[in-house]
Amino acid sequence: MSDAQATPVKVAILGFGTVGSSVARILSDSKPQGVELTHIFNRSVARKKVDWVSAGVVWTEKIDDVLASPVDVVLELAGGLDPAGEWVRRALEAGKSVVTANKKLIAEHGIALDKLARSKGCNLFYGAAVAGGVPVIPGLQQGLAGDQILRIEGILNGTCNFILSKMEDGAELAPVLKEAQSLGYAEADPTEDVGGFDARAKLVILSRIALRADLTTNEVPCKSITEIAAVDFAYAREMGCTIRQISRAELHGSEVLATVGPMLVPQASPLAWSRGTENMVLVGGTYGGDVVFSGHGAGGHPTAVAVVSDLLAIVHGSKTIDLPSKKAGVSGDFLLRHYIRFIVKDRPGIIAQIAGALAEQEINIHAILQKPGHTKANLPFVVIVEPCPSSALKRALEKIATLDCLLEPTLDLQILEPEAEA
Repeated sequence: MSDAQATPVKVAILGFGTVGSSVARILSDSKPQGVELTHIFNRSVARKKVDWVSAGVVWTEKIDDVLASPVDVVLELAGGLDPAGEWVRRALEAGKSVVTANKKLIAEHGIALDKLARSKGCNLFYGAAVAGGVPVIPGLQQGLAGDQILRIEGILNGTCNFILSKMEDGAELAPVLKEAQSLGYAEADPTEDVGGFDARAKLVILSRIALRADLTTNEVPCKSITEIAAVDFAYAREMGCTIRQISRAELHGSEVLATVGPMLVPQASPLAWSRGTENMVLVGGTYGGDVVFSGHGAGGHPTAVAVVSDLLAIVHGSKTIDLPSKKAGVSGDFLLRHYIRFIVKDRPGIIAQIAGALAEQEINIHAILQKPGHTKANLPFVVIVEPCPSSALKRALEKIATLDCLLEPTLDLQILEPEAEA
């Protein structure tokens, strides 16, 4: 909207939860020029009403009240694939621009929705879908569009980073997860976060923009952080590392190597310095080298900042940047060292059996770590293996899993090598 244009852009918010209410608060407090909040939609909307929103705003639980109105921009902040996906499609079909923080929707249907928006002469912005208030998506779309990006790795889930950095300080997972839920960082059902699915959707979006590779979400392997225990941080410290949930994708010939899960990260890596709800994304380019994005990635206010920024970009005439992507196959077969933690009922010959199973897959043992103070009836120890394909290690661990000495399933973590970040 130009300065001379007197008519403000009419805006509707779909979903008045943590993010939606934070967006409304920013719009109500800062009153950005050229923006008029006209509608707020939510189920059972009466319980959501607040007195600090302008009296002229229409509160409704009927989506048609919004989609049939003269609203110019719809802010979809309800999340999930359905019915939010239908609302976004209907808004775009009606020629309304859309701003969304819905990473699942953009990961699954972002290409089709982008095409629909262009065909209708409107815009679809989703800068808030990855890393909350950290401008990763606009940075990739605009600041780094001239480079050839080969690699992305980072911390894309603030909830997991909050949990793991607390565990690094000695806390147990269960109480920290409850704390994250009470602070609004984690949902009542935290599976999307701790299971890696939230970070995976974000990695798919970044791969599409940065690597120009369209990945099928379910093909990207991901691993939960729930198997991590205090003993793993003790061993990690002994190795000069910590543990973080890492999302990685890099071009490898005609396919993309990609994975999400907890990994050992050297203390010298910037990724080890990220604590609390911070997100961090490292992007490696052919011409521009490495670029780091960092900031708070969980919570209503950081995400709301990204939503309002996208809204203001539309208000001031910005258009979405078309960066065409191609369908790419996915492999999780990174060639890295691995940390393998066993908990066993000790007896002679265990190490020999493990070494034999690894040797069958041509995997060499780099080191064996065993901390004192544990009984033979419940003995944890760690085997570090030299760089090997993940697929070969998986076959070895399947054989090792048949050993009668194992008291718990083995924990296998990739070790993010310094050279992998160069």
